[in-house]
Amino acid sequence: MVATTDIGAHPPAQLKHGVLNKFEMMGQSIANIAPTMTPALNISVVAGLAGVDAWVAYLIATIGLVFVGACISVLARRHPEAGSYFVYIGRNFGPVTGALAGWAMVLAYITTAVAVVFGMPLFLSNLLVVFHITLTNTELIIITILILVLVIFAAYRDIQLSSRAALALESISVGIIVIITAIVIGKHGTVVDTIQLDTSKIKFDTVMPALVFGVFSFVGFESAATLAKESADPKKNVPFAVIGSAAVAGIFFVILSYCMIMGMNDDTSAIGNSSSPFAAMTDKAGLPGAAAVVYFAAIASAFACALACINASSRILYSLGRYQFLHRSMGLVHKTHKTPHMAVLASGAIALIVILAALPEGFLNAFGLSGTIATYGFVTVYFGVCITAPVDAFRNSAGNPLHIMLGILGAVLMGFVIYSSVSPYPAPPFNILPPIFLVYMVIGLVWFLTLKVNSPQVLISIANDMEG
Repeated sequence: MVATTDIGAHPPAQLKHGVLNKFEMMGQSIANIAPTMTPALNISVVAGLAGVDAWVAYLIATIGLVFVGACISVLARRHPEAGSYFVYIGRNFGPVTGALAGWAMVLAYITTAVAVVFGMPLFLSNLLVVFHITLTNTELIIITILILVLVIFAAYRDIQLSSRAALALESISVGIIVIITAIVIGKHGTVVDTIQLDTSKIKFDTVMPALVFGVFSFVGFESAATLAKESADPKKNVPFAVIGSAAVAGIFFVILSYCMIMGMNDDTSAIGNSSSPFAAMTDKAGLPGAAAVVYFAAIASAFACALACINASSRILYSLGRYQFLHRSMGLVHKTHKTPHMAVLASGAIALIVILAALPEGFLNAFGLSGTIATYGFVTVYFGVCITAPVDAFRNSAGNPLHIMLGILGAVLMGFVIYSSVSPYPAPPFNILPPIFLVYMVIGLVWFLTLKVNSPQVLISIANDMEG
């Protein structure tokens, strides 16, 4: 059903304006990155591909994502609205194109939440094994659903509370990783690894494929921009949070990958073949008890990431509802909590449906499937944002060579990631994901074009509002 009500006919309740400072905004992005997940799991793929040059892959990915973040920052200074990607792209390439960007990001954030929720029972099982406790699959499923309910409740209740909780949880988990890594390096006796630091032997033919998975570790770094309306100073806080989170997470990834490989005596195959690479490093260092702490940190990180994802997806649904691309109930704000409560509940309901549908695949496969399709949504919009930034600058008479360079570099990197995600074409069951993503995007396109035909006055009002 297409809503045709005037766009201004909304209840008086609004999102909480000006409640988030720049560090709380950065907490949203860092929580969405979930940096603890990289040493706990993602580094296995990067080290398996790049070997001792894993830190180089992360360094290049960091530079590339900072370029993308700079493009987002350029746009955020001019368009400090919630659901920013929808607005950024829509103001330059039309409302339907903008809506498709929002459509892709909703899928990306929700399926990322699903992925990390699936990761939590895996981490919990590994944690309890240390104490010789085993849970049944049914018990783990119940716990998974309860975790999702808790995430939804936190997002529904208070954005400031949930952002602070996300920042606190991620800070604790990263702190644990850093302390344990420092102990391992201390046992190693040096911070100099001549094999890794021999730049004359860097193999870029293996670094480039690993770069794709390095970029995957950052997805969600831009999510602070979706909270622009709730920021105390979005024109300053959004750029600080987006670029800062990419830089901080990137430095963390570069240093941790270097230290972990050194801690394994440069045996990258041991990391690449491990489903728990950080625990493998602590075991080799004679710290078997540290595994329990690492798994606890991973659980905290996953919860913070899921919370950040639901916050971000609900803000984009809020904008799509406010602009009437979806039912206008998505644009409602809770009168007491000042959160987009209907959008939060919708995000949670969709996540629950996806979780229940994916359960037959098992937790590990479901984690991989949902995380992979999330990446399709992210990199598609990253690519669009990089193209939009220089166009938007010229439309606002603010074009300069720096904006063009940032856009080109960011677009090239994201284009490479998109190409590498389907070439070579993934093996089953991942081979079904590209068609699923395309079908999802086509459904969105058909819906938005139908809206354009049936309710052109809505599109006109939206376009005018975007320009205003």
